[in-house]
Amino acid sequence: MQRLNIVFIRPTLLLMACVLWIKPVAAEICNRIVAEVNNEVITLYELNTKMKEITGSNLDELKKKDTKSYLETRRKVLDLLLDEKITHQKVVELKINVKSREVDEAIENIKRVNSLTQEDLVANLKEQGITYEEYRESIKIQLERMRLLNFEVKSKIIIREEKISQYYEENIDKFSSIPRVHLASIFLKGSDASDQDETGPLSRRAGDIHTRIESGEDFGELAKEYSQGPGAQEGGDLGFFKVSQLDPELAGIVKGMSIGDVSEPIVRPSGIQIVKLVEKEGGEIRTFEEVRDAIYNLLYREELEIRYKAWIKELRKKAYTKIIF
Repeated sequence: MQRLNIVFIRPTLLLMACVLWIKPVAAEICNRIVAEVNNEVITLYELNTKMKEITGSNLDELKKKDTKSYLETRRKVLDLLLDEKITHQKVVELKINVKSREVDEAIENIKRVNSLTQEDLVANLKEQGITYEEYRESIKIQLERMRLLNFEVKSKIIIREEKISQYYEENIDKFSSIPRVHLASIFLKGSDASDQDETGPLSRRAGDIHTRIESGEDFGELAKEYSQGPGAQEGGDLGFFKVSQLDPELAGIVKGMSIGDVSEPIVRPSGIQIVKLVEKEGGEIRTFEEVRDAIYNLLYREELEIRYKAWIKELRKKAYTKIIF
């Protein structure tokens, strides 16, 4: 049976996720108040529970391992809890209400995405110590936050067409497919490329082979006969490479070749190589129309994150908060 892990994450991230993760937590009874926000409180139990959910670690072990990191994490998680409390208070203030059928639809979507039956879902939740009713309530809360974001933040975002075009022009390299080349090679081994006594005869033999190729002899047959490098018995076939994987000298040579072209003999540190460009693919730049929606979504998410941070910061300013450690 597939295991479903569910997590409670901040509202902005919920817009980009269907499956949320939760780590099971051990019961810990502690009613000490660690923070107040308006007319609500946050207890140490809530804080520790959220820390375990996010880190997936035993808090005592985390503290022993790195006290400074533990304290930084605790403060960040407390800030997250304060944001969640303030967000919930705003939901109540605006009378945002998610109907039961909407919760059912969201759960059905999660089941569909994860190929789960109702029985699978309930069993997975049970393994994590979560009842189905608690799970439904968590989904309801997250849907309320999504609606709040839509009302307070998303509805105010406008991505202008000229900004999309500008992004495309400034980042056009990002919209080209990765160029790949299919190469074949004839390699003649030599122990020292700087030794003229050795490279002289080797160069003459490479030159003769190159002349025969230019005269119409089959590259593959000559590779089988003379090549001492990889793929010799396969006609010198080396397969496909990303252009970025080639050394700069070879990449520069291949860049100026057309399909079927054969290079001049290339002196290498350990011999001489003749390369044939068998195939070339990729490297084409996708048109603006092809990537326009992708750019819009990217800019929208960036703007949403900026506006969300500004919005929640403003709410924090207006809220009464007190941290008690």
